[in-house]
Amino acid sequence: MQIFVARLAGTPVFDPAGDQIGRIRDVVVGLRGTRPPRVHGMVVEVRPRRRVFLPITRVRGIQAGAVIFTGRLNVRRFEQRPTETLVIGEMLDLTVRVDGEPMTVYDVAVAEVKRSEWQVTRIAVHRGRRRDARVVDWSEVSGFDILQKDQGAAGLIASFESLRAADLASALHELSGKRREEVARALDDNRLADVLEELPPGDQVGILRTLEPERAAAVLEEMGPDDAADLLHDLPPEQAAALLALMEPEEAAPVRRLLTYPHDTAGGLMTTDPVILPPTSTVAEALAHVRQKELTPSVAAQVFITRPPNETPTGRYLGMSHFQRLLRDPPSTLLGSVIDPSIDPIKPDLPLHDVAAYLAVYNLVAAPVVDEHTRLVGAVTVDDVLDHLLPEDWRERL
Repeated sequence: MQIFVARLAGTPVFDPAGDQIGRIRDVVVGLRGTRPPRVHGMVVEVRPRRRVFLPITRVRGIQAGAVIFTGRLNVRRFEQRPTETLVIGEMLDLTVRVDGEPMTVYDVAVAEVKRSEWQVTRIAVHRGRRRDARVVDWSEVSGFDILQKDQGAAGLIASFESLRAADLASALHELSGKRREEVARALDDNRLADVLEELPPGDQVGILRTLEPERAAAVLEEMGPDDAADLLHDLPPEQAAALLALMEPEEAAPVRRLLTYPHDTAGGLMTTDPVILPPTSTVAEALAHVRQKELTPSVAAQVFITRPPNETPTGRYLGMSHFQRLLRDPPSTLLGSVIDPSIDPIKPDLPLHDVAAYLAVYNLVAAPVVDEHTRLVGAVTVDDVLDHLLPEDWRERL
């Protein structure tokens, strides 16, 4: 039985008791010159986002939608050896030669040749378009041992297409700097923005510096203003100013406002794009707004009610209504009549730990932030508070 590795990415992994312990993220092989590479094992991502090694000798079955192993799994973090190659991370998108003609690798097949001994058997290649694709034996291919300056990343991205941004960011973090740059260049602006928001600051800055300034500014425009401001905080002031100048004025304006606040205050933590509606809107209209797919759960959990204008900075802040309350009222109910009067807003200069305490005391997932004129200028969400309370390297630890 042949298994194509790119299709294996994301497959659930089950222990002998039938409990899911993680998902396949890559396959580890050892190149052996002209002989078919031997499969050493699989990289499995277990919670919370830790990558561990599953030896191929422990794999007892690869079925539709499941990999089953026997024995115990060593949860020590996977570390790639110099003699090992990752199929998805390093072999896909390579330019190889088949009958002397350059072709691009888009998948690799492995098969069990003896009990618990697996090898690479076939290579799926194309000339630049998938309709020109063909599958050839390993013996017909040459060029895997050549370091390539620009490898491309279409195949790797396709194998991770269904991943959430946080999981793709985890995969990106594990790649070499060269592959990370290639993947970043190949992702569209919106997807790259989502991934950057989930990466450690060092990776964010490293990737942004590899992009052309105009592309970097376009990606920043796709990020949430609070995330873009955090990233610009980590850049040299002259580079941050240059990127802000390249952004569209309406996209740069909220980022500039956020940069005026210390990063460890409510103003520095807040998003400038919460759900805001006037008191004359109905519960039905509010529910339609929070259904928007692009909203995170923490942003969609409440609606803030203000006098016009209803974009930050708004007119006078009137109050907020929780999503749960909206579900209990008739759709025609006006928002002005479902305001929670017990929640007072906070000021932009409130320190981080006081913001955390405020959210905890009132059991909130977001807090309204108003200026000295009682205008809503943003909302601090619990995920952003956690991000700043955790150690700076928490993503790397995970």
